[in-house]
Amino acid sequence: MTKIVKDSDDKKERDYIFQDNKKTRFGAGFIIVVLIILIISVIVSGLYFEWF
Repeated sequence: MTKIVKDSDDKKERDYIFQDNKKTRFGAGFIIVVLIILIISVIVSGLYFEWF
């Protein structure tokens, strides 16, 4: 079974989707922030154009 996060002290690199390092945390944080901004912009544009 595939594990989600690889611990930094674990030497096996197979069967992991993400690694627990600075680059992965930054990338995940960046994607979450962008998705939140997109959701807020859709809501604001829906209110502006009176779709809701």
